[in-house]
Amino acid sequence: MPQINLTPAQRKDKRADAHHLDPVVMIGGEGLTPAVVKETDAALASHGLIKVRVLGDDRAAREAMLAQLCDELNAAPIQHIGKLLVLWRPVAEKARAERDGAMPGPRVVKIVKFSKSGNGRPQVNKVKVMGNERVTQGGEVKRAKKRRMTSVKKSASD
Repeated sequence: MPQINLTPAQRKDKRADAHHLDPVVMIGGEGLTPAVVKETDAALASHGLIKVRVLGDDRAAREAMLAQLCDELNAAPIQHIGKLLVLWRPVAEKARAERDGAMPGPRVVKIVKFSKSGNGRPQVNKVKVMGNERVTQGGEVKRAKKRRMTSVKKSASD
């Protein structure tokens, strides 16, 4: 798989995003093993932008590891500074099954009412709230009202 090519501006943005990240993969004395490649692939799939720490001292070997990881995992090399390598690959969006016209399902909500004096135990109730209901500030369950268009401009444009 070929590695992703980024413009310098895109690379600069990714470097800024990666600044606060901690390394999630470490490459030890064994070098780039299949287990390390698999772990890096999993980290890229879940995070997208990752840092990899290489414990070896040879700069040429680190550059070769960066190129090999980018080629094998279809990732973009963002930065190689010291013993840290920064890689990026876009995260694939998960397919969501859309339900046509379905309302949100029921959920269980815990309502806590504290005692008036403050010394007693709080009263805890678990209530099932349907998709068209809401819990008010006082702990009551109310049906959600349909929103009405109040703006004259918005209703005239429709």
